[in-house]
Amino acid sequence: MANKRIIISYAILVSVGLAITFFADSNKEIRSQGVNHNATALTTDKRTSLDLSPQMKMHQLANMRSHVKAVQSIVGLIADNQFNEASAVAHTKLGMTEGMGKMCNKIDNDDFKKLGKTFHKSADTLANILKTKDTKKSLQALNTTMGYCVQCHEVFRQ
Repeated sequence: MANKRIIISYAILVSVGLAITFFADSNKEIRSQGVNHNATALTTDKRTSLDLSPQMKMHQLANMRSHVKAVQSIVGLIADNQFNEASAVAHTKLGMTEGMGKMCNKIDNDDFKKLGKTFHKSADTLANILKTKDTKKSLQALNTTMGYCVQCHEVFRQ
């Protein structure tokens, strides 16, 4: 039981860290586009820009925020031994649904599309593993899925 609590605590810390990193990056991006344009922020950020329109940026940010909320929900459901519910969240909110596939295809960067689709497919794998009700394997699968989040944020910016 203590091991399970440690694993769940670790997963929550990773989720919070990812969320903080994501929101810090998006806040820096928003500040750099404001009235007090910060050229240094843009020149030191070596990530690949996706060159999104303002509307598409907002849509993409909303999508990523919903992904962070889904991960938080999955961690909480695992902690409460609600694996079937966690599986449903993983599939519907993170998985390769028709809508997610269309969203990925709207971005004109093949590397981003490939990484995004790999992320969404890993979430479907996560959903299947969650159905086994194996906490350790579920958290390992969640770690894999979140690894794609980290990789994407390391490589790309809006």
